[in-house]
Amino acid sequence: MNSPLQWFPAPGKLNLFLHVLGRRADGMHELQTVFRLIDRCDRVGIRTRDDAEIRFRGAFGEDNLCVRAARLLQGAAGIAKGADIELDKQLAVGGGLGGGSSDAATVLLVLNRFWNLNLKRESLLELGARLGADVPVFVFGRSALGQGVGDRLQALDLEPAWYLVLTPQVPVSTKEIFSDASLTRDTKPLKISPFLSGQGRNDLESVVLRRYPEIAQHLAWLRKRSPQARMTGSGACVFAEFPREEDAIALHSELPAAMRGFVARGLERHPLHEWAHDK
Repeated sequence: MNSPLQWFPAPGKLNLFLHVLGRRADGMHELQTVFRLIDRCDRVGIRTRDDAEIRFRGAFGEDNLCVRAARLLQGAAGIAKGADIELDKQLAVGGGLGGGSSDAATVLLVLNRFWNLNLKRESLLELGARLGADVPVFVFGRSALGQGVGDRLQALDLEPAWYLVLTPQVPVSTKEIFSDASLTRDTKPLKISPFLSGQGRNDLESVVLRRYPEIAQHLAWLRKRSPQARMTGSGACVFAEFPREEDAIALHSELPAAMRGFVARGLERHPLHEWAHDK
């Protein structure tokens, strides 16, 4: 008998900075970034099935990252258990908030428990890296320094913070941004001990702002009021950091009618962090 559908959080992330250090022989880029999880979340609905079918209901087709995560875990474990998966999207698609990657990580964490696989976090991290460069940080479940393609992770303790995130309604192709000939690929890595708010920059910003005037307008508006504002990931979302929730809410209330955004709290741990075991 199939289990009832249950809903689980898939939090977004911000890149507090993102440096492109160089291009690797495999064509991927060597990066340095700080990931901060936020309490703005997608929701992933999951129920187990008695058969081995993986079924998805929603607007993203049968080859989305949630389905691929479930099938990858199923194959790695060599089991004949299945799942029904649904998705309630709250994070902007193509916005640099890592929504699709976070959804996939939530599927890995939940099905690892529901299917009684008991895989350690290290094993789930390896599977996550096969799905995409941002998936591991959500399995890792902590604020982190990311290096390599973003998959070499080191936990960071960050100060409490609130963020005003603006969401230009423009999907950005990460692949196109990283392949742009004008992208700077020789930034020197920061020595981070500890990480201080406002360090670094986003090396992808100049490319994105040139290609997408709407994103440039959002960031310009935000920077007039918070000079350290920047873009997350390859965009489109831009954000400013505040030590107090009321400051972020106050600026949100000033948003022009044509702009959208939300206020989010920085998380120290993923809501499902304890669902994977480190030992």
